[in-house]
Amino acid sequence: MTFSIVARCETTGMFGVAISSSSPAVAARCAYARAGVGAVSSQNVTDPTLGPMTLDLMQNGLSAQEAVAAVQARARFIEYRQVLAVDSQGRTAIHSGPNSLGIWTEAHGKNAVSAGNLLANEQVPQAIIDGFQAAKGHLGDRLIAALRAGLAAGGEAGPVHSAGMLLVDKVAWPVADLRCDWTEDCPVEAVSAAWNVYRPQLDAYVTRALDPRSAPSYGVPGDE
Repeated sequence: MTFSIVARCETTGMFGVAISSSSPAVAARCAYARAGVGAVSSQNVTDPTLGPMTLDLMQNGLSAQEAVAAVQARARFIEYRQVLAVDSQGRTAIHSGPNSLGIWTEAHGKNAVSAGNLLANEQVPQAIIDGFQAAKGHLGDRLIAALRAGLAAGGEAGPVHSAGMLLVDKVAWPVADLRCDWTEDCPVEAVSAAWNVYRPQLDAYVTRALDPRSAPSYGVPGDE
């Protein structure tokens, strides 16, 4: 009921997660990232504690593979979980428990990893990775391209209703956290539309947080 990609931008060091599902509000429960550390998706009968746990382990010096192995050893009901991780060096790891739902597969790429469950076919995660690797530009653009490629390859076995994209960069908070929590239309395109509006303003929002004196115009009535 979910397919996702976690990735690192080799040029900027930015991390991101993009995810879609037939379940509501998937990104709120499954996407995790921490600037300078890595990104994680915890999915399939989701345990939301596994994302922060994996990030803490990587922040304490473990590689993605070591962190996911530690999660496998510590977590309850790990046979029901999928955990995807990329670390600060671009190394990747996946745990897919044998009780993952339906057709479940996974794929690794350079600085990126993808997995899903209840998929239409086994090729979806590789299509997501191929879409990410082929795309150019901002990490957010590449993540949207990856989700679109997953949909084009068949996506989930049924219609998807929610999607999200989380990006972290050099500050302690997400620089983008865009979600479509439920729609009868395409949630990936809804997130893409939000990204098209948000992307030109992303740097300005960071500047406003760090030093409003040097911030660009807010573009609202009464702003001079």
